[in-house]
Amino acid sequence: MSKYYDPISAQDCQNQAFAPSYWASTQALPDLLPAITSDTNCDVVIIGGGFSGLLTAYYLAIEHQQECIVLEANQVGFGASARNAGFVLKGSGRLSYPQMASKWGMDVCQGIYGEFTEAVQRVEALIQSQQLECDPQPKGYLKIAHNQQAFAGLKAQAEFLQKHLSSDAEFLSTEELKAGYMNNQQAYGAMRLPDGFGIHPLKLVLGYKKMAMEAGVKIYEHTLASDINDTGSHVTLKANGFNIKAKKLVISGNAYNSKVTSPVINNRYLPILSSIMVTKPLTQTQLESSGLKTHQVTMDTRTLKYYYRLLPDNRLLFGGRGAIFAKDQNKPTYLNNLKKGLADCFPTLNNISHHYYWHGYIAAALDDMPHVTVQGNIGYTLGYCGSGVSFSAQAAYRLAQQIAGVTVPNLPLYQTPLPYLPFPSLRRFGQWGYYQYAQLKDKLG
Repeated sequence: MSKYYDPISAQDCQNQAFAPSYWASTQALPDLLPAITSDTNCDVVIIGGGFSGLLTAYYLAIEHQQECIVLEANQVGFGASARNAGFVLKGSGRLSYPQMASKWGMDVCQGIYGEFTEAVQRVEALIQSQQLECDPQPKGYLKIAHNQQAFAGLKAQAEFLQKHLSSDAEFLSTEELKAGYMNNQQAYGAMRLPDGFGIHPLKLVLGYKKMAMEAGVKIYEHTLASDINDTGSHVTLKANGFNIKAKKLVISGNAYNSKVTSPVINNRYLPILSSIMVTKPLTQTQLESSGLKTHQVTMDTRTLKYYYRLLPDNRLLFGGRGAIFAKDQNKPTYLNNLKKGLADCFPTLNNISHHYYWHGYIAAALDDMPHVTVQGNIGYTLGYCGSGVSFSAQAAYRLAQQIAGVTVPNLPLYQTPLPYLPFPSLRRFGQWGYYQYAQLKDKLG
Protein backbone atom coordinates (compact mmCIF):
# COMPACT_ATOMS: atom_id res chain seq x y z
CA MET A 1 0.00 0.00 0.00
CA SER A 2 1.40 3.37 -1.01
CA LYS A 3 1.34 6.04 1.64
CA TYR A 4 0.51 8.71 -0.93
CA TYR A 5 -2.02 7.52 -3.46
CA ASP A 6 -1.99 9.19 -6.89
CA PRO A 7 -4.30 7.82 -9.62
CA ILE A 8 -1.83 8.86 -12.32
CA SER A 9 0.93 6.57 -11.07
CA ALA A 10 -0.81 3.94 -8.91
CA GLN A 11 -1.90 0.59 -10.32
CA ASP A 12 -5.09 0.74 -8.23
CA CYS A 13 -6.53 2.21 -5.04
CA GLN A 14 -7.17 -1.04 -3.17
CA ASN A 15 -6.23 -1.20 0.52
CA GLN A 16 -5.83 2.56 0.82
CA ALA A 17 -6.88 4.13 4.12
CA PHE A 18 -10.19 5.90 4.66
CA ALA A 19 -9.90 9.67 4.86
CA PRO A 20 -9.78 11.00 8.46
CA SER A 21 -12.74 13.24 7.66
CA TYR A 22 -15.33 14.94 9.79
CA TRP A 23 -17.89 12.76 8.01
CA ALA A 24 -16.23 9.51 9.08
CA SER A 25 -16.07 10.78 12.65
CA THR A 26 -19.82 11.43 12.76
CA GLN A 27 -21.08 8.34 10.92
CA ALA A 28 -20.01 4.82 11.78
CA LEU A 29 -19.06 2.65 8.83
CA PRO A 30 -21.17 -0.50 8.44
CA ASP A 31 -19.65 -3.95 8.42
CA LEU A 32 -17.83 -4.83 5.23
CA LEU A 33 -19.81 -6.61 2.55
CA PRO A 34 -18.16 -9.85 1.36
CA ALA A 35 -15.75 -9.80 -1.56
CA ILE A 36 -16.62 -11.78 -4.68
CA THR A 37 -15.91 -15.52 -4.36
CA SER A 38 -16.87 -17.08 -7.70
CA ASP A 39 -17.14 -16.55 -11.45
CA THR A 40 -20.23 -14.49 -12.31
CA ASN A 41 -22.45 -13.58 -15.28
CA CYS A 42 -24.75 -10.54 -15.23
CA ASP A 43 -26.32 -7.89 -17.43
CA VAL A 44 -24.19 -4.97 -16.23
CA VAL A 45 -21.06 -4.88 -14.08
CA ILE A 46 -20.21 -1.54 -12.47
CA ILE A 47 -16.77 -0.55 -11.21
CA GLY A 48 -16.92 1.92 -8.32
CA GLY A 49 -19.23 2.00 -5.31
CA GLY A 50 -19.69 5.76 -4.97
CA PHE A 51 -22.57 8.08 -5.86
CA SER A 52 -22.35 7.37 -9.60
CA GLY A 53 -21.90 3.61 -9.48
CA LEU A 54 -24.57 2.95 -6.87
CA LEU A 55 -27.17 5.15 -8.54
CA THR A 56 -26.43 3.80 -12.03
CA ALA A 57 -27.00 0.30 -10.65
CA TYR A 58 -30.15 1.48 -8.86
CA TYR A 59 -31.69 3.03 -11.98
CA LEU A 60 -30.71 0.08 -14.16
CA ALA A 61 -32.40 -2.26 -11.69
CA ILE A 62 -35.62 -0.39 -10.96
CA GLU A 63 -36.28 1.28 -14.33
CA HIS A 64 -34.71 -1.12 -16.82
CA GLN A 65 -34.88 -4.48 -15.00
CA GLN A 66 -31.16 -5.15 -15.47
CA GLU A 67 -29.24 -7.56 -13.25
CA CYS A 68 -26.31 -5.51 -11.89
CA ILE A 69 -23.30 -6.07 -9.70
CA VAL A 70 -21.10 -3.34 -8.22
CA LEU A 71 -17.39 -3.92 -7.60
CA GLU A 72 -15.80 -1.65 -4.99
CA ALA A 73 -12.04 -2.01 -4.53
CA ASN A 74 -12.23 -0.71 -0.96
CA GLN A 75 -15.40 0.03 1.00
CA VAL A 76 -18.35 2.16 -0.06
CA GLY A 77 -17.49 5.72 0.96
CA PHE A 78 -13.73 5.38 0.46
CA GLY A 79 -13.42 7.67 -2.55
CA ALA A 80 -14.59 11.12 -3.54
CA SER A 81 -18.21 10.46 -2.55
CA ALA A 82 -17.33 10.74 1.15
CA ARG A 83 -14.30 13.07 0.94
CA ASN A 84 -16.05 16.09 -0.55
CA ALA A 85 -17.63 19.11 1.13
CA GLY A 86 -21.21 17.88 0.67
CA PHE A 87 -22.32 20.71 -1.66
CA VAL A 88 -25.39 19.91 -3.78
CA LEU A 89 -24.96 22.57 -6.48
CA LYS A 90 -26.25 23.44 -9.91
CA GLY A 91 -22.71 23.10 -11.22
CA SER A 92 -21.58 23.44 -14.80
CA GLY A 93 -18.07 22.07 -14.85
CA ARG A 94 -15.67 24.99 -15.22
CA LEU A 95 -17.49 26.58 -18.16
CA SER A 96 -19.89 29.42 -17.44
CA TYR A 97 -23.28 29.41 -19.11
CA PRO A 98 -22.41 32.42 -21.31
CA GLN A 99 -19.34 30.48 -22.48
CA MET A 100 -21.55 27.49 -23.31
CA ALA A 101 -23.95 29.68 -25.27
CA SER A 102 -21.04 31.11 -27.24
CA LYS A 103 -19.56 27.65 -27.89
CA TRP A 104 -22.68 25.60 -28.67
CA GLY A 105 -25.61 28.00 -29.03
CA MET A 106 -28.41 28.98 -26.69
CA ASP A 107 -30.47 25.79 -27.16
CA VAL A 108 -27.60 23.59 -25.97
CA CYS A 109 -26.82 26.01 -23.14
CA GLN A 110 -30.44 25.85 -21.99
CA GLY A 111 -30.41 22.06 -22.25
CA ILE A 112 -27.29 21.76 -20.11
CA TYR A 113 -28.73 24.19 -17.57
CA GLY A 114 -31.85 22.02 -17.45
CA GLU A 115 -29.77 18.90 -16.76
CA PHE A 116 -27.86 20.53 -13.91
CA THR A 117 -31.11 21.91 -12.50
CA GLU A 118 -32.69 18.47 -12.66
CA ALA A 119 -29.61 17.02 -10.94
CA VAL A 120 -30.20 19.11 -7.82
CA GLN A 121 -33.92 18.28 -7.93
CA ARG A 122 -33.14 14.58 -8.33
CA VAL A 123 -30.89 14.48 -5.25
CA GLU A 124 -33.51 16.33 -3.23
CA ALA A 125 -36.26 13.97 -4.45
CA LEU A 126 -34.21 10.89 -3.57
CA ILE A 127 -33.54 12.24 -0.08
CA GLN A 128 -37.24 12.86 0.46
CA SER A 129 -38.75 9.80 -1.22
CA GLN A 130 -36.23 7.35 0.22
CA GLN A 131 -36.12 9.09 3.60
CA LEU A 132 -32.33 9.34 3.49
CA GLU A 133 -30.92 10.68 6.74
CA CYS A 134 -28.09 12.89 5.46
CA ASP A 135 -28.48 16.16 7.40
CA PRO A 136 -29.69 18.47 4.57
CA GLN A 137 -29.18 22.12 5.45
CA PRO A 138 -31.17 25.24 4.50
CA LYS A 139 -31.27 25.94 0.78
CA GLY A 140 -29.17 28.57 -0.93
CA TYR A 141 -25.87 28.80 -2.80
CA LEU A 142 -23.79 31.95 -2.47
CA LYS A 143 -21.12 32.70 -5.06
CA ILE A 144 -18.85 35.43 -3.69
CA ALA A 145 -17.08 37.96 -5.93
CA HIS A 146 -13.52 38.15 -4.61
CA ASN A 147 -12.54 41.38 -6.39
CA GLN A 148 -14.00 44.25 -8.40
CA GLN A 149 -13.54 42.54 -11.75
CA ALA A 150 -15.23 39.39 -10.49
CA PHE A 151 -18.07 41.58 -9.17
CA ALA A 152 -18.81 42.83 -12.68
CA GLY A 153 -18.55 39.37 -14.18
CA LEU A 154 -20.81 37.86 -11.54
CA LYS A 155 -23.43 40.54 -12.03
CA ALA A 156 -23.40 39.90 -15.78
CA GLN A 157 -23.71 36.17 -15.14
CA ALA A 158 -26.73 36.69 -12.87
CA GLU A 159 -28.37 38.84 -15.54
CA PHE A 160 -27.65 36.17 -18.19
CA LEU A 161 -29.23 33.47 -16.02
CA GLN A 162 -32.29 35.61 -15.40
CA LYS A 163 -32.74 36.63 -19.05
CA HIS A 164 -31.93 33.43 -20.93
CA LEU A 165 -32.36 30.55 -18.49
CA SER A 166 -35.41 31.62 -16.48
CA SER A 167 -33.29 31.50 -13.37
CA ASP A 168 -34.27 33.13 -10.11
CA ALA A 169 -30.65 34.05 -9.45
CA GLU A 170 -30.34 37.22 -7.41
CA PHE A 171 -27.45 39.61 -7.06
CA LEU A 172 -26.43 40.81 -3.62
CA SER A 173 -24.45 43.96 -2.95
CA THR A 174 -21.72 43.93 -0.31
CA GLU A 175 -24.13 45.58 2.11
CA GLU A 176 -26.89 43.03 1.43
CA LEU A 177 -24.46 40.15 1.83
CA LYS A 178 -23.26 41.54 5.15
CA ALA A 179 -26.77 42.26 6.44
CA GLY A 180 -28.28 38.90 5.56
CA TYR A 181 -25.52 36.32 5.35
CA MET A 182 -21.92 37.07 6.37
CA ASN A 183 -19.35 39.79 6.90
CA ASN A 184 -16.76 38.46 4.45
CA GLN A 185 -13.88 40.92 4.22
CA GLN A 186 -12.91 39.54 0.79
CA ALA A 187 -16.39 39.97 -0.72
CA TYR A 188 -17.36 42.53 -3.35
CA GLY A 189 -20.91 41.22 -3.65
CA ALA A 190 -22.42 37.84 -4.43
CA MET A 191 -24.83 35.92 -6.63
CA ARG A 192 -27.32 33.73 -4.82
CA LEU A 193 -29.08 30.71 -6.30
CA PRO A 194 -31.96 29.44 -4.15
CA ASP A 195 -31.71 25.71 -4.81
CA GLY A 196 -28.28 24.57 -3.61
CA PHE A 197 -27.84 22.98 -0.20
CA GLY A 198 -25.39 21.08 1.98
CA ILE A 199 -25.57 17.45 3.09
CA HIS A 200 -23.51 14.85 4.96
CA PRO A 201 -21.94 13.00 2.00
CA LEU A 202 -21.00 9.78 3.80
CA LYS A 203 -24.55 9.38 5.08
CA LEU A 204 -25.86 10.07 1.58
CA VAL A 205 -23.66 7.48 -0.14
CA LEU A 206 -24.57 4.89 2.50
CA GLY A 207 -28.22 5.73 1.81
CA TYR A 208 -27.65 5.11 -1.90
CA LYS A 209 -25.98 1.81 -1.03
CA LYS A 210 -29.07 0.72 0.89
CA MET A 211 -31.32 1.75 -2.00
CA ALA A 212 -29.27 -0.23 -4.50
CA MET A 213 -29.21 -3.37 -2.37
CA GLU A 214 -32.98 -3.17 -1.78
CA ALA A 215 -33.37 -2.95 -5.59
CA GLY A 216 -31.56 -6.28 -5.92
CA VAL A 217 -28.09 -5.00 -6.80
CA LYS A 218 -25.22 -7.15 -5.55
CA ILE A 219 -22.34 -5.12 -4.09
CA TYR A 220 -18.92 -6.65 -3.51
CA GLU A 221 -16.46 -4.70 -1.37
CA HIS A 222 -12.67 -5.16 -1.36
CA THR A 223 -13.09 -6.51 -4.88
CA LEU A 224 -10.64 -5.19 -7.46
CA ALA A 225 -11.53 -5.21 -11.15
CA SER A 226 -8.81 -5.82 -13.75
CA ASP A 227 -8.16 -7.18 -17.25
CA ILE A 228 -11.14 -5.48 -18.89
CA ASN A 229 -11.90 -6.66 -22.43
CA ASP A 230 -14.73 -5.51 -24.71
CA THR A 231 -15.15 -8.42 -27.16
CA GLY A 232 -17.79 -6.64 -29.22
CA SER A 233 -20.61 -8.94 -28.12
CA HIS A 234 -19.98 -8.66 -24.38
CA VAL A 235 -17.44 -7.59 -21.75
CA THR A 236 -15.13 -9.78 -19.70
CA LEU A 237 -12.98 -8.85 -16.72
CA LYS A 238 -11.33 -10.24 -13.62
CA ALA A 239 -12.46 -9.46 -10.08
CA ASN A 240 -10.04 -10.66 -7.39
CA GLY A 241 -9.00 -13.28 -9.94
CA PHE A 242 -12.54 -14.51 -10.68
CA ASN A 243 -14.06 -14.24 -14.16
CA ILE A 244 -16.97 -11.89 -14.82
CA LYS A 245 -18.93 -11.79 -18.06
CA ALA A 246 -21.50 -9.06 -18.70
CA LYS A 247 -23.38 -7.48 -21.57
CA LYS A 248 -22.21 -4.02 -20.51
CA LEU A 249 -19.62 -2.44 -18.21
CA VAL A 250 -19.84 0.88 -16.38
CA ILE A 251 -16.70 2.65 -15.12
CA SER A 252 -17.70 5.06 -12.36
CA GLY A 253 -14.61 5.56 -10.21
CA ASN A 254 -14.16 9.15 -11.51
CA ALA A 255 -10.78 10.40 -10.20
CA TYR A 256 -10.23 7.13 -8.31
CA ASN A 257 -9.90 5.11 -11.48
CA SER A 258 -6.33 4.06 -12.10
CA LYS A 259 -3.97 4.23 -15.05
CA VAL A 260 -4.73 0.60 -15.90
CA THR A 261 -8.52 0.66 -15.52
CA SER A 262 -9.30 0.84 -19.26
CA PRO A 263 -7.94 2.44 -22.45
CA VAL A 264 -11.40 3.98 -22.89
CA ILE A 265 -10.62 6.49 -20.10
CA ASN A 266 -6.85 6.37 -19.74
CA ASN A 267 -5.12 9.74 -20.29
CA ARG A 268 -8.46 11.53 -20.57
CA TYR A 269 -8.72 13.24 -17.17
CA LEU A 270 -6.65 15.04 -14.56
CA PRO A 271 -7.02 13.97 -10.91
CA ILE A 272 -6.78 17.09 -8.73
CA LEU A 273 -6.36 17.11 -4.95
CA SER A 274 -8.73 19.17 -2.84
CA SER A 275 -8.06 19.75 0.85
CA ILE A 276 -10.69 20.43 3.50
CA MET A 277 -10.46 21.44 7.12
CA VAL A 278 -13.21 21.63 9.72
CA THR A 279 -12.80 23.92 12.71
CA LYS A 280 -13.89 23.47 16.27
CA PRO A 281 -17.49 24.64 16.85
CA LEU A 282 -17.73 28.43 16.64
CA THR A 283 -18.89 30.21 19.76
CA GLN A 284 -21.71 32.73 19.63
CA THR A 285 -19.10 35.48 19.97
CA GLN A 286 -17.19 34.12 16.97
CA LEU A 287 -20.35 33.83 14.92
CA GLU A 288 -21.25 37.42 15.69
CA SER A 289 -17.75 38.80 15.11
CA SER A 290 -17.52 37.09 11.69
CA GLY A 291 -21.05 38.05 10.79
CA LEU A 292 -21.87 34.44 9.84
CA LYS A 293 -25.65 34.20 9.82
CA THR A 294 -26.18 31.34 7.37
CA HIS A 295 -25.57 27.63 6.86
CA GLN A 296 -25.93 28.01 3.11
CA VAL A 297 -23.15 26.66 0.89
CA THR A 298 -20.65 29.25 -0.33
CA MET A 299 -17.94 29.40 -2.98
CA ASP A 300 -15.89 32.30 -4.31
CA THR A 301 -14.95 33.33 -7.84
CA ARG A 302 -11.21 32.63 -7.61
CA THR A 303 -9.76 30.38 -10.28
CA LEU A 304 -8.42 28.30 -7.38
CA LYS A 305 -11.62 28.50 -5.40
CA TYR A 306 -12.32 28.52 -1.69
CA TYR A 307 -15.58 26.90 -0.59
CA TYR A 308 -17.13 26.83 2.85
CA ARG A 309 -20.23 26.45 5.01
CA LEU A 310 -21.30 26.27 8.61
CA LEU A 311 -22.12 22.69 9.56
CA PRO A 312 -25.13 21.80 11.73
CA ASP A 313 -22.98 21.91 14.88
CA ASN A 314 -21.58 25.37 13.89
CA ARG A 315 -18.17 24.08 12.91
CA LEU A 316 -16.89 25.86 9.82
CA LEU A 317 -15.90 23.68 6.89
CA PHE A 318 -13.35 25.43 4.64
CA GLY A 319 -11.82 23.89 1.54
CA GLY A 320 -9.66 24.65 -1.47
CA ARG A 321 -7.11 23.21 -3.85
CA GLY A 322 -4.46 21.02 -2.24
CA ALA A 323 -1.03 19.82 -3.29
CA ILE A 324 -0.16 19.11 -6.90
CA PHE A 325 1.94 16.05 -6.10
CA ALA A 326 0.50 13.40 -3.80
CA LYS A 327 3.71 13.13 -1.77
CA ASP A 328 3.30 16.79 -0.73
CA GLN A 329 -0.31 16.62 0.44
CA ASN A 330 0.42 16.63 4.17
CA LYS A 331 3.00 19.42 4.06
CA PRO A 332 1.98 22.26 6.42
CA THR A 333 1.86 24.69 3.48
CA TYR A 334 -1.52 23.49 2.29
CA LEU A 335 -3.25 23.56 5.66
CA ASN A 336 -1.71 26.99 6.29
CA ASN A 337 -3.05 28.17 2.92
CA LEU A 338 -6.55 27.20 3.99
CA LYS A 339 -6.15 28.93 7.35
CA LYS A 340 -4.86 32.07 5.66
CA GLY A 341 -7.76 32.01 3.21
CA LEU A 342 -10.20 31.66 6.10
CA ALA A 343 -8.54 34.50 8.04
CA ASP A 344 -8.57 36.76 4.97
CA CYS A 345 -12.32 36.26 4.69
CA PHE A 346 -13.05 36.39 8.42
CA PRO A 347 -10.17 38.08 10.29
CA THR A 348 -11.66 37.41 13.72
CA LEU A 349 -11.26 33.67 13.04
CA ASN A 350 -7.50 33.99 12.55
CA ASN A 351 -5.67 31.03 14.10
CA ILE A 352 -8.87 29.19 14.95
CA SER A 353 -8.22 25.55 15.83
CA HIS A 354 -9.06 22.86 13.30
CA HIS A 355 -10.29 19.46 14.43
CA TYR A 356 -10.28 17.69 11.05
CA TYR A 357 -8.19 17.93 7.89
CA TRP A 358 -8.24 15.60 4.89
CA HIS A 359 -7.78 15.34 1.12
CA GLY A 360 -9.60 13.89 -1.86
CA TYR A 361 -9.32 13.80 -5.65
CA ILE A 362 -11.71 15.33 -8.13
CA ALA A 363 -11.46 14.71 -11.89
CA ALA A 364 -11.16 17.49 -14.47
CA ALA A 365 -11.59 17.05 -18.21
CA LEU A 366 -9.64 18.96 -20.87
CA ASP A 367 -12.81 20.72 -22.04
CA ASP A 368 -13.93 21.52 -18.47
CA MET A 369 -17.16 19.52 -18.79
CA PRO A 370 -18.37 16.20 -17.37
CA HIS A 371 -18.88 13.36 -19.84
CA VAL A 372 -21.43 10.57 -19.50
CA THR A 373 -21.30 8.28 -22.47
CA VAL A 374 -21.04 4.75 -23.86
CA GLN A 375 -18.31 3.54 -26.21
CA GLY A 376 -18.93 0.03 -27.51
CA ASN A 377 -20.07 -1.98 -24.49
CA ILE A 378 -18.37 0.30 -21.95
CA GLY A 379 -20.03 3.32 -20.35
CA TYR A 380 -18.41 5.85 -18.05
CA THR A 381 -19.02 9.01 -16.05
CA LEU A 382 -16.00 11.28 -15.62
CA GLY A 383 -14.96 14.88 -15.18
CA TYR A 384 -17.42 16.26 -12.63
CA CYS A 385 -14.94 19.06 -11.86
CA GLY A 386 -16.09 19.25 -8.26
CA SER A 387 -19.87 19.16 -8.87
CA GLY A 388 -20.26 15.41 -8.45
CA VAL A 389 -22.51 15.36 -5.38
CA SER A 390 -25.40 16.68 -7.44
CA PHE A 391 -24.59 15.84 -11.05
CA SER A 392 -23.71 12.23 -10.26
CA ALA A 393 -27.42 11.59 -9.73
CA GLN A 394 -28.37 12.93 -13.16
CA ALA A 395 -25.33 11.30 -14.76
CA ALA A 396 -26.33 7.93 -13.30
CA TYR A 397 -29.90 8.32 -14.53
CA ARG A 398 -28.78 9.22 -18.07
CA LEU A 399 -26.06 6.56 -18.20
CA ALA A 400 -28.55 3.91 -17.15
CA GLN A 401 -30.77 5.05 -20.03
CA GLN A 402 -27.88 4.83 -22.49
CA ILE A 403 -26.89 1.36 -21.28
CA ALA A 404 -30.53 0.26 -21.68
CA GLY A 405 -30.78 1.72 -25.20
CA VAL A 406 -33.01 4.68 -24.30
CA THR A 407 -32.42 7.96 -26.15
CA VAL A 408 -30.94 10.74 -24.00
CA PRO A 409 -30.82 14.49 -24.70
CA ASN A 410 -28.60 15.53 -27.59
CA LEU A 411 -26.09 17.44 -25.49
CA PRO A 412 -22.26 17.42 -25.35
CA LEU A 413 -22.51 15.95 -21.84
CA TYR A 414 -23.87 12.72 -23.27
CA GLN A 415 -22.89 12.61 -26.92
CA THR A 416 -19.14 13.25 -26.87
CA PRO A 417 -16.36 11.14 -25.33
CA LEU A 418 -13.76 12.60 -23.03
CA PRO A 419 -11.02 14.30 -25.06
CA TYR A 420 -7.47 13.07 -24.67
CA LEU A 421 -5.08 15.16 -22.60
CA PRO A 422 -2.02 16.23 -24.59
CA PHE A 423 1.32 15.01 -23.22
CA PRO A 424 -0.38 12.99 -20.44
CA SER A 425 2.91 12.05 -18.77
CA LEU A 426 3.46 15.77 -18.10
CA ARG A 427 0.02 16.38 -16.54
CA ARG A 428 1.35 17.30 -13.11
CA PHE A 429 3.84 19.80 -14.51
CA GLY A 430 1.13 21.37 -16.64
CA GLN A 431 -1.02 21.59 -13.52
CA TRP A 432 1.85 23.29 -11.68
CA GLY A 433 2.16 25.89 -14.42
CA TYR A 434 -1.57 26.51 -14.43
CA TYR A 435 -1.61 26.96 -10.66
CA GLN A 436 1.14 29.58 -10.90
CA TYR A 437 -0.91 31.46 -13.50
CA ALA A 438 -4.11 31.10 -11.50
CA GLN A 439 -2.54 32.39 -8.28
CA LEU A 440 -1.27 35.46 -10.12
CA LYS A 441 -4.63 35.98 -11.80
CA ASP A 442 -6.53 35.65 -8.54
CA LYS A 443 -4.17 38.10 -6.84
CA LEU A 444 -4.17 40.76 -9.55
CA GLY A 445 -7.76 40.37 -10.64
